[in-house]
Amino acid sequence: MTSPQSRSRSRRVPSPMAVRVAHAVLGGLVAIGWLVLPLAGAEAPATSAAPARDARVAAPRAATAQDGTSTGDLVPPLVAVGAAGALAAYTYGRRRRRATTRTTPGGDPELTPLPELDRQARRLLVETDDGVRVSAEELALATDRAAGDAVEPYVYELRHAEAALAAAFRLRQRLDEADTAGADPAEGQDERRDVLEEIVARCQDAGQRLDAAAPGFDQIRALERNAVAALEAAETRFRDVGARIRAAEKTIADLHERYAPAASLPVVGDAEQAKDRLLFTTSHLNQARQYADRGDGAKAAAHLRAAEGALAQAFDLADGVDRLARELDSAAAGLPAAIAAAQSDWNAARGLPPDARAGLVGRLGHAETLLSAVRHETAAGPHDPLDALRRVTEAAASLAGVVGGEVPEGSGRALVPARSALAGAACFIGTHRGAVGGEARTRLAEARRLLGPGSVPLSEVLRADELAREARRLAERDVRAYGNPSGGRGGAGAGGAVLGGILLSDGEGGPMSYGGPRTRGRRGAFFT
Repeated sequence: MTSPQSRSRSRRVPSPMAVRVAHAVLGGLVAIGWLVLPLAGAEAPATSAAPARDARVAAPRAATAQDGTSTGDLVPPLVAVGAAGALAAYTYGRRRRRATTRTTPGGDPELTPLPELDRQARRLLVETDDGVRVSAEELALATDRAAGDAVEPYVYELRHAEAALAAAFRLRQRLDEADTAGADPAEGQDERRDVLEEIVARCQDAGQRLDAAAPGFDQIRALERNAVAALEAAETRFRDVGARIRAAEKTIADLHERYAPAASLPVVGDAEQAKDRLLFTTSHLNQARQYADRGDGAKAAAHLRAAEGALAQAFDLADGVDRLARELDSAAAGLPAAIAAAQSDWNAARGLPPDARAGLVGRLGHAETLLSAVRHETAAGPHDPLDALRRVTEAAASLAGVVGGEVPEGSGRALVPARSALAGAACFIGTHRGAVGGEARTRLAEARRLLGPGSVPLSEVLRADELAREARRLAERDVRAYGNPSGGRGGAGAGGAVLGGILLSDGEGGPMSYGGPRTRGRRGAFFT
């Protein structure tokens, strides 16, 4: 899919001046050839008839022969000169075309400069990702209270937006990989511009679809008319999430006792953040109830939507603690068998004939170092079983050429650390999306793609694990740079709501709702 701008614009149309110069040179070449070639063709018969002519005709010809020049001899130089002229005209036109289509002063004023186009693509990726996340969140709430066929069109639009966003993230990842590889920015600018325009087009398509569906979705959701019923559902869920947060605090304390401190590091502070989101939820559920009692459905819906968004993040934060505990238990249970399997593969490779083993020396040494370190840590006391299993998987991958390297989807101990890193990064980015930029989201999308359905090679499992952990690091960097947002007019807990992207524009734009960039903040006018 390409943008309307890129479809309507002629692909790098040559400069009119360059075209005229090329036409003039080629026209001159044709004219010279037309005049000279007949003369050259007439030379042969004249030469053959020379003995029959008198000395007066032969003498000048002999003189010409002595001079070493004939009319036919002029043709190759003239052709060479004409070809050189045509080549020069083409080169001039190509340089002129580059000058007018690149991001240089004096270029095409209608063409977006490349750095600006890159910033636009990054911004749209973040906005579209936020819109897709919030639309999925509110659509789930609508599905719980509406008939399946009523929400089906909005499910379809959301799936389309998700697919377009995934394709845009994939394109962005390829650009970032090219930059990391040290590609010359001056080369391949045509291709880079095309990719950036494609990212922009896909994000715009996703956003426009969600924007177009938003009015109909509001009719299905009917928060303004059914605020009381939606409030009751939110208050019930509020009590359930509160209980989960209290359980999560106990789970974190238990993880500290059973495993090394690094094992529970991904969820440190999550229970406190969940309570902060719950505080915000309490405030806005109360305001929604007050407006609903007054019959002001629009304001009740705005505050209810803000409370729903905070409640969803509180649930995700508490659920993330439970999920990590399950993953640590699973890794700890599977670690001895994984070590034994990797050791067996190592022994099999070590027992190969010397000539077959010659190319495996480095890989065998690397695997032995990893396995020895893991055995030492597990014997020493509390450890991080996910990290230990990750290193055992790396050891197995180094022997994949000997024992094969496929891990079936949904099974295999090797997938546990990668899927844990992916889920942890997704939760962190989702609950801090107000501060997280496009780079972390791009790495997350690529890790999710690599761990998709089907059989996953060990090399891709490790790559996905690496990308997910990089996404988490980049997201944490963005949050540190963002600092502590002010509460604005969101009241208690509004700072966390802004950090989580629940409220737009530092509390000034109201809560996010199902929709694209144009409609997502439509309830902000009633958020007072």
